[in-house]
Amino acid sequence: MENLAPNDQIGEMNSILAGLTSSGKTLDLGPENFGELRRSDDVLPDPEALRTRLQEDGYLYVPGFFPRDQIARVRREFLQRIHQAGALHPDYPIEAAIPAPQNRANPRQMVPDNAALLGVVFGESLIDFYRGIFGGEIRHFDHIWSRVVAPGHGTPPHADAVYMNRGTLKLLTAWIPYGDVTREIGGLMILEKSHQQQERMRSYLAGDVDTYCANRGPYKHKSGWLSNNPVTLRERFGGRWLTTNFQMGDLLTFGMATVHASLDNQSECYRLSTDTRYQPATEPIDPRWVGPNTEEYAERNRIGKIC
Repeated sequence: MENLAPNDQIGEMNSILAGLTSSGKTLDLGPENFGELRRSDDVLPDPEALRTRLQEDGYLYVPGFFPRDQIARVRREFLQRIHQAGALHPDYPIEAAIPAPQNRANPRQMVPDNAALLGVVFGESLIDFYRGIFGGEIRHFDHIWSRVVAPGHGTPPHADAVYMNRGTLKLLTAWIPYGDVTREIGGLMILEKSHQQQERMRSYLAGDVDTYCANRGPYKHKSGWLSNNPVTLRERFGGRWLTTNFQMGDLLTFGMATVHASLDNQSECYRLSTDTRYQPATEPIDPRWVGPNTEEYAERNRIGKIC
């Protein structure tokens, strides 16, 4: 939009915002229902202030946490792997990240032997950040959740506890975009103050997507979604859906009870991101996510119970 006149820029942005959807549902963008994430780069050097802000908001949004060129290196590596897998459109430059017509990228290809990625998600700057928040030494999950999101519906509302609650719940998620992620491309949304509604979500938060009732038949896949409809969920819980136009280098972190989702990807390109987890070193850790051979929804992760 940089070549448009100011009034044209406003008109185009309003047109994009007017059609924002999540899980295929059109969002109400009135100021009482939708808003911007609160920035926390102003308190970044102060761990105590970060802890207070995290307790207040349930998340910390830190623009420009990483050097932009460091994130760009990971993006280039991701795109090279997607290209080698034949999942980029041959008529466009690799940097455009346009999906191939008949092929989609496999997120599992993004992680193995990726030194540039490890330098971001397990690098000293991020480890020091979480040391400050937790007030001591930390551990991280070895598993890296990589996301290569093609145009289409985004992720429905959920909280992370249901995927990783076999250790401590003193866990924080780091969501990192590898590219500038406008609302049109479909970044993450946080449901405002949802972390303060844990009693209301008690039954949901106590769930485990990898457990099942063995006396009622074989395991059946559970998505872990709190709802498939972000519009009606917001109406029930109150608050606003909060997001922003993310830039390469931004960091968004939040706790296990913070409800979040993503906007639908209404662009023509992939949205690239990762999410990783961090906790105090003294706390028990979920065994599913440590070691060299972690895998989501793996059969070895399942626990059958008598219900």
